[in-house]
Amino acid sequence: MNATIEAMKARLAALQPEHLEIIDESALHAGHAGARGGGGHYQLTLVSPAFSGLNALARHRLVYQTLGDLMQGPIHALSITALAPGEL
Repeated sequence: MNATIEAMKARLAALQPEHLEIIDESALHAGHAGARGGGGHYQLTLVSPAFSGLNALARHRLVYQTLGDLMQGPIHALSITALAPGEL
């Protein structure tokens, strides 16, 4: 597994996920400006009690905040599905 996915999983563990899936879609974006710069494209599905009572925007902000500086380099694009338990 690649180092960026491992780093993402380590940081997202703080949200106590009930389900966490990260798919590296970087190969689908070969030649894209962000891909040439080394940033990857990822699809994230995360089910966490931390999302209970939050709207979609607040959930995405929480994910971005948790990932921190990974969003400034190793991650160029991130597609997020953020759900509270029972919403799956």
